[in-house]
Amino acid sequence: MKLAILFSGQGQQFADMGQDLYQALPAYQKTIDAANQELDWDLRITDDWLDDNQRGPVAITAMNMALYQALTPLVGCPTALVGLSLGEYAALMAAGTLSFTDGLKLVADRARYMQRAGLQQPGAMVAALKVTPALVAAACQRASAVGAAYPANYNLADQIVIGGDAAGIKAVTADLHDHGIKRVVPLDVAVASHTPLMASASEALAYRLRYTTVSAPQIPVISNTTVAPFSQATVKETLVKQLITPTHFAACLERLAAYDIDGVVQVGPGHNLAKFAKQTLPNVRVWSIEDVDDWQTFKQDIEEVSERG
Repeated sequence: MKLAILFSGQGQQFADMGQDLYQALPAYQKTIDAANQELDWDLRITDDWLDDNQRGPVAITAMNMALYQALTPLVGCPTALVGLSLGEYAALMAAGTLSFTDGLKLVADRARYMQRAGLQQPGAMVAALKVTPALVAAACQRASAVGAAYPANYNLADQIVIGGDAAGIKAVTADLHDHGIKRVVPLDVAVASHTPLMASASEALAYRLRYTTVSAPQIPVISNTTVAPFSQATVKETLVKQLITPTHFAACLERLAAYDIDGVVQVGPGHNLAKFAKQTLPNVRVWSIEDVDDWQTFKQDIEEVSERG
């Protein structure tokens, strides 16, 4: 079976995530233990730091990688990899472009740069549903008269996340409502990722990446920014751009069709990427794994597929 792996980004983390997997899967436990040792942290997500903007991204990345390490002995080498936003770092680690240690430390530094940029220029984001790119672009343009508003995430053909400052987001929300869009949902974030408000974080990341070793990907990783596979030559430049330009996840999923995949697995917290995949790739089998129940379902399904094959 030709599988693509989708790596979760931020926003879907939950208290005690991965603890059942840690107890049940030796490969998962080994990866989390290695991450804790490398960083001298305890990456368990507890209620008191569920929204910790520094450790949270690292914990998500470690969970993504731990699930990937548990998954590959079962399914073999995947055909292609895609990560949403933060999830791209786990994808690049899985592809061998970033080492495990370098990847975790880079994620921690990236989170710090973003947090600092958010304090300098506080941001807000909303998810607009049942929209078109043209409608969102026009609304952002009109809102720019009073504040900052930019398309940030093209998740589906008709679902777009918009980021900006408080005034811009208030204006763009009102504008979309005036144009008949009923669902414009505020997101619980303090930074406007993938917009020019992250310029200072992008600059800091560019400097940090000078001291990071990258290797050629051993598995294709489709970039959210370019909708093309990363190469060793483009990794650093693309990761820098990713902070200040929109993600194109729907287009990345469409690009997977060129790899003739017949299955997609989301690993990490949440199920949103799997939902996007089901809508974008209706003829492909889709799973998501964030807990032991999900793992057992996937394992049983894969064993049945192998028996039929």
